Amino acid sequence: MPDQRQAAAAPSPQRHILLGILFMCATALFFPLMSGFAKALGTEYSSLQISWARAFGHILFLLAALLPRYGVGVLRSRRPLLQLGRSALLFTSNMSHFFAITFIPLAKAASISLASPLIVALLAWPMLGERTTPARVAALLVGFLGVLVVIRPGMAVFHWASLFVLLSATCYALYQILTRRLAGLDSPATSTLWSSVVGAFVMLAVLPLVWKTPHGLLHILMFCGMGVLGAAGHYCVARALSYAPANIVSPFQYCQLIGSVAVGWLLFGDWPDAETWAGAAIIVAAGLWIGWSQARPGRVGGVAPKPPAEGAALCTPAGGKASPRTPP
Repeated sequence: MPDQRQAAAAPSPQRHILLGILFMCATALFFPLMSGFAKALGTEYSSLQISWARAFGHILFLLAALLPRYGVGVLRSRRPLLQLGRSALLFTSNMSHFFAITFIPLAKAASISLASPLIVALLAWPMLGERTTPARVAALLVGFLGVLVVIRPGMAVFHWASLFVLLSATCYALYQILTRRLAGLDSPATSTLWSSVVGAFVMLAVLPLVWKTPHGLLHILMFCGMGVLGAAGHYCVARALSYAPANIVSPFQYCQLIGSVAVGWLLFGDWPDAETWAGAAIIVAAGLWIGWSQARPGRVGGVAPKPPAEGAALCTPAGGKASPRTPP
């Protein structure tokens, strides 16, 4: 009887997927505001310095928040090399994105970044074993057509900085793939801490070459705020991917487009043109169709593995067994 009561009280796989979606939607607040700070700072500071500040602030904020509560065990990883590769991908993604938004509007950059979930869906089969279908491959092609509508290569409105956003989206997709692979091995807290190790510490070697001392309290607050916002956003990503398959929750990053439009309009007076809206709509439609088809009952990838309990997930980052859906 106790087993039956525990089974009845256990959260359903559908609830896990819903929690994953909610965590991913929360990034619509954190990441666009972080990008707004980076764009404002990018007119006076190097994108390398901005990326370092984002990574270093990320580390300091999480260490202050997690170490007193969970101890040094939260720093231990079962796959440190995989975590370092993941961290390098995130730093490259951030640096490319921060460099690009110095030249193009936030909404345009956000629209191109929507290619990231499509790339996740494309790579989820070979890298995660989350199978796809010919119809989903067709949806991916439609989505990438939408990216071309936004970038418009060969036309007068094309800006070379758009290619850096596409590079950022590719690196971020690979970052999410590795995050998913680590979901059954390291806790979300551990993965979030490790995600900025390369940017925070490896970049110290080149930081003196590009350093410019911030002037004014506002700039100092923006530099510090980027780390806090980035840490909160990537914790939500790690948490979302611990609850549900990557090809289900990744399309809900599209909520960030709304946040980017709002931040771009409020801070810089930028408003997307008709072609940007049209391309973004195509990308969103393709991504949502992929996510919907994956989440339908009976489809492969539609049921998420059960995540560890909240306390266990954070307190024992090296404990527990890998999920059956998580490659060794």
